[in-house]
Amino acid sequence: MSDFSQRFLFDDSDVRGELVALDASYRHVLAKHAYPEPVAQLLGEMLAAAALLVGTLKFDGLLVLQARSAGAVPLLMVECSSERELRGIARYHAEQIAAGSGLHELMPDGTLTMTVEPARGQRYQGIVPLEGSNLADCLSSYFATSEQLPTRFWLNADGQRARGLLLQQLPADRLQDSEARAANWEHVVTLAGTLSTEELLGLDNETLLHRLYHEEALRLFEPRALQFRCSCSRDRSARALISLGQADVEQLLAEHGGEVVIDCQFCNQRYAFDAADVAQLFAGAGVQPPSDTRH
Repeated sequence: MSDFSQRFLFDDSDVRGELVALDASYRHVLAKHAYPEPVAQLLGEMLAAAALLVGTLKFDGLLVLQARSAGAVPLLMVECSSERELRGIARYHAEQIAAGSGLHELMPDGTLTMTVEPARGQRYQGIVPLEGSNLADCLSSYFATSEQLPTRFWLNADGQRARGLLLQQLPADRLQDSEARAANWEHVVTLAGTLSTEELLGLDNETLLHRLYHEEALRLFEPRALQFRCSCSRDRSARALISLGQADVEQLLAEHGGEVVIDCQFCNQRYAFDAADVAQLFAGAGVQPPSDTRH
């Protein structure tokens, strides 16, 4: 299993953790676009973050992380479903990107938005400034300013692999004393802060946790698979056309040589509809396979 998250739990304190490893899914996202190295790294970190966050939520639906700025990278967007399917995209101005650029150079004065879209129930959204030295610090600040449990992130990506570590303080159970809880939380966070980029990217989970917490009693649970999958489809593209109205779609057909093409920004899949397709669509015949009139 090359793409997975794995939960761990400290037996003697109220802290849980999660580790995520993305290889194939990360490379699949990068294969769709020729991202400069700094953009690819930042996108990998956001993919790892979304996978970690899904592990903290109990819901059926979609988690969306979106960062926006007026800088060299105006948009980073990652989605992770409760089925643990990932996709992501970045928009960038190549001429403004220098090798080794970090978050502040790429996305100055940006904002980070986390949206939870449950299959049933109310949509939730939170927005914070992109402050901090990196994306992990920004996400940690997001949780610090919300009513969520204290949560810290460590994220790295190198264009081939994306890795993440999350620590989260749980409600008081094993440690009831507030000072003891605070001291324990500071202890586990400080140890995690000694982890190097090379260690996070290169060590397997058992070795990594032993390196950090060999004096602690903890349980490592079974890994859970993650994978790249785009949610685009011909059916969804057809519904988008229907929402425009028949007159507007027919106008698009006339302007584009008798064919309307919808491109998925995430996976570059193309969905083409000619006049026969559009006629079937607005006649209520549903979404048909590409018609034989198009070659």
